[in-house]
Amino acid sequence: MKGLTVLGSTGSIGVSTLDVVARHPEKYHIVALTAKSDVQGMLHQCERFKPKIAVMADTESANLLAIGLSQKGISTEVLSGLRGLEIAAAIPDAEIVMAAIVGAAGLLPALAAVRAGKRLLLANKEALVVAGSLFMAEVAAHGAEILPIDSEHNAVFQCLPPGVEEKLTAGGVKRILLTASGGPFRTMPIEQLASVTPAQACAHPNWDMGRKISVDSATMMNKGLEVIEAHWLFGADAEEIQVVLHPQSIIHSMVEYVDGSVLAQLGNPDMRTPIAHALAWPQRIESGVDSLDLFQVARLDFDQPDLQRYPCLKLAYQAIQAGGTASVILNAANEVAVEAFLSERLGFTDIASVVDETLQRMPVENAEDLGTLLNIDRQGRAIAEQVVHNRVITSGIG
Repeated sequence: MKGLTVLGSTGSIGVSTLDVVARHPEKYHIVALTAKSDVQGMLHQCERFKPKIAVMADTESANLLAIGLSQKGISTEVLSGLRGLEIAAAIPDAEIVMAAIVGAAGLLPALAAVRAGKRLLLANKEALVVAGSLFMAEVAAHGAEILPIDSEHNAVFQCLPPGVEEKLTAGGVKRILLTASGGPFRTMPIEQLASVTPAQACAHPNWDMGRKISVDSATMMNKGLEVIEAHWLFGADAEEIQVVLHPQSIIHSMVEYVDGSVLAQLGNPDMRTPIAHALAWPQRIESGVDSLDLFQVARLDFDQPDLQRYPCLKLAYQAIQAGGTASVILNAANEVAVEAFLSERLGFTDIASVVDETLQRMPVENAEDLGTLLNIDRQGRAIAEQVVHNRVITSGIG
């Protein structure tokens, strides 16, 4: 029986992970769970899975959780803050760590798991976006193992021959084809995008995701971050990664080979499939996902993304080509802009504008140490906040 830590257990990926685990009590046991502030959700999970430790992001939430656990007679130890997250990520009893904390906040706990030599199921793409070179160097140095959880990267992983992670051409790979649904506004007239509301942006046509990721899907910044992630995971250059619009979300991604073959991984749009794949790899286990009915699907459509409609995708490709700290700035500015949009301080089409202006204001540097990267991240957020503030004053929003 393998021990598992779930970082971000009350989010959508965390909940799906626990659903798969619950189907295989003879194979896995939960060692540690972490959450931001959902005390009731964590209390319910602790009651069901009896982890050794539970971590909340802040002291107040941790105290409330401790009280609730005590009242139920549950002996789970409660920790809080970054130190608690790092303890959970590196706890010796867990061979596997699911990294599902959204945003740059998930970087340090994921690094702690890598430095402890864990099998890391990576659902936090920002770890590679913010610190790709450093992160992959730490993986190699500590003998850790990364298995991608994003449905697209997991699909690519399944379609690649073994042993080509360092250089795609060594396995006869020509390029990676990352599929994208195009989000809820794929066919909306571009002139109407400025009036899109947070509720509309969070209504993804195929996937059940958190609010931030749903907005990123609508702008296709999510796909841009995935392009950067694929660059680091698979050693692929920007020109070796092509984004393909595929509105049905049945083909999760493809790999094209030099002999003209294209291998694709298909399945219903449910994150439990890549989670189960990574949990059991190289074996397979039941995930709870319904079988794919090709007769019901009937058709598969593909198109090129329109960069006028999806300027965030263009900015992500530019960040790869710029190298250095460009992707750190991109991610930081996007997180600030999306939060401002969700709080109705910023318009939907202003998200890309805020990211673009922040990138223009900050010089790109070559930074390999974590302290510098985190400092750039903080600077990027501060400048993005100022850009948002200026736009709010100009537009009169809020």
